[in-house]
Amino acid sequence: MAPIPPLDPISDPRASHKTADLNGRKYHYLLAEPQGVDVAVGTIFLIHGWPDISMGWRYQMPYFAALGFRVVAPDLMGFGSTEAPPVPPNSIHLYGFKQASDDIAELARQLGAKSIILGGHDWGGMVVWRCALWHPTLISHVFSVCSPYVPPTETLVTTEQLVKGPMPQFGYQLHLASGEVEKRITSKNDIRQLLSGIYNSAGPNGERVFSPQKGILFENLPLIRPTRLLSTKEMDYYVDQYATNGLHGSFNWYRTREANWKDELELANRKTIDMPSLFIQANRDTVLLPSMAAGMGKFMPQLSRGEVDATHWALWETAQEVNETVKDWLQKCGVLGSSKSSL
Repeated sequence: MAPIPPLDPISDPRASHKTADLNGRKYHYLLAEPQGVDVAVGTIFLIHGWPDISMGWRYQMPYFAALGFRVVAPDLMGFGSTEAPPVPPNSIHLYGFKQASDDIAELARQLGAKSIILGGHDWGGMVVWRCALWHPTLISHVFSVCSPYVPPTETLVTTEQLVKGPMPQFGYQLHLASGEVEKRITSKNDIRQLLSGIYNSAGPNGERVFSPQKGILFENLPLIRPTRLLSTKEMDYYVDQYATNGLHGSFNWYRTREANWKDELELANRKTIDMPSLFIQANRDTVLLPSMAAGMGKFMPQLSRGEVDATHWALWETAQEVNETVKDWLQKCGVLGSSKSSL
């Protein structure tokens, strides 16, 4: 299939902005209806990560809709136009994988989808693997870009232990969880520079704003040039979305490690993901390294793998390759070409 232009963030006839009450919280989501077919092939949910929003799937949504799917992309709790309840006084569990999984299931129910294909990136990748464990009868197929599957553990492993041990590149998570970044990055200009820097831009002498080991390098923020990964219109939309509620909600995702562990103790004996699964590795991701995905197959009997020559932002840098990898996988799984609808 020829490349399809990405969604316009403000107004695009190929997708609509919707809201829903999911388990007591207001969510925003994008909905793209299937194109060129009388009956949808099925429903695909696409789950974003940080620092991203539902519009992060702007290259994928029209592509899958053109294949005949109904495509749904929600803003996660704390992101975009979805609620961002402060913690405290609210529970940090609102930002956990269990809550996100239950909210996805509720949105699918409201949309009348008895079975969905579920895809994710970054935090969204972690969410979709967990959703496959929490709601196995809902998820027919699951895929993740960049984020490998890590099974639930009986013993809590803290972020501090990971950073001091096998994953020093997770040091930035401690910085984002500390509260310092959300207190210092408050204006729209601050947010624009932060996002540009994380979206692979740099200063005139190669200065970076993001260090996997250290976190945000505030001294370099004023030097960061506009990113090439987003148009000016797209970046304006992202900045407005992040400025609406500030960064606190999105950073709560980095404070949930113990809460997720507590929620998942009942999954200790359900670590296997049985449905057809796909993992797409971004070979130049500096945080989610290829080595982290080595043992996934032990817990995923129907695992397929793909890879793209991209950084963490593979959905945009190598959009066509990502899209075609998912399409080829769905064809091999027998999803495409079938007249049977899962709606």
